[in-house]
Amino acid sequence: MQTYGNPNVTYEWYAGNSGTTNRSGKFIAAHAAHAGLMCFWAGAFTLFELARYDPSIPMGNQSLICLPHLAGLGIGGIENGVITAPYGMTVVAVLHLIVSAVYGAGGLLHSLKYEGDLGSYPNGSRPKKFDFEWDDPDKLTFILGHHLIFLGVGNIQFVEWARIHGIWDTAAGTTRQVQYNLDFGMIWNHQADFLSINSLEDVMGGHAFLAFFLIIGGVFHIATKQFGEYTEFKGKGLLSAEAVLSYSLAGVAYMAFVAAFWCSTNTTIYPTELYGEVLKLQLDFAPYFIDTVQLPDYAHSSRAWLSNVHYYLGFFFLQGHLWHALRAMGFDFRRIGKAINNFENASITVGGKS
Repeated sequence: MQTYGNPNVTYEWYAGNSGTTNRSGKFIAAHAAHAGLMCFWAGAFTLFELARYDPSIPMGNQSLICLPHLAGLGIGGIENGVITAPYGMTVVAVLHLIVSAVYGAGGLLHSLKYEGDLGSYPNGSRPKKFDFEWDDPDKLTFILGHHLIFLGVGNIQFVEWARIHGIWDTAAGTTRQVQYNLDFGMIWNHQADFLSINSLEDVMGGHAFLAFFLIIGGVFHIATKQFGEYTEFKGKGLLSAEAVLSYSLAGVAYMAFVAAFWCSTNTTIYPTELYGEVLKLQLDFAPYFIDTVQLPDYAHSSRAWLSNVHYYLGFFFLQGHLWHALRAMGFDFRRIGKAINNFENASITVGGKS
């Protein structure tokens, strides 16, 4: 984190990121605990939505979030957009709650039992392999490679689920098995117009290609190191906890914006029977999405909730990226406060003619 030249800086308890800055063991503990929180939310909120679900009202008009996504995966015995077998969704919710407890226990274990810094373990031990310094590109690329492989495996899981179990097809009005279309020409052409994709086969083909791309990239990052000297041209001096955090926030912001616009307009991935009708972008004090149909008893469709939440979260993630990127580059935000104080003092001096 940016210390503004003070090597002995301390942070208050609420500055959570500071506790993991130079302690790789605590960093893993935070990862596990965050995963537990996400799983707990998914499981608890799915049960909450199931408790208030009304099959007599279209799913997209009930301001639901988790149930439409599960229905899109063909879970819940969906018929004409209506949940007929909620048991499957209940199982998924309970599994998430169980897994959240495991992740939470892992977070506590790594935080309280294991070493706070993986560098404290003996040389040659497995934990030692994942110890890192923020300005060490070789170790960071090694760890990045493992992340990419796991993401690739997640894509394979999704593609195989669609191929074997099936996902909801709004055109057919049923859950059907989808074979991926691994057409590189199609994938290349959809780089700029991916929001208009209307084929589930193309969607699965894109994920299949991404799985291959991520796993190959992961292997490359694990097996290789920096070629030649690590110079400023290659980023030396810009690799820090603050810098990596800023890059991560930029990536999350980009994905949030893509999700917002995709959800607002695309009806192949976000079917109308599950999420409601497409939205319109409105510009007032700030841009926001609004429903294009009147919902008498419910304020917003699921599509409106998802699009707006993703859009504004993406906006704030982008601000976080800019904040941490400037700090990583050495900008001292305290200068802004000092400049304002100097301006106010100068105004008082001129007004008082002293």
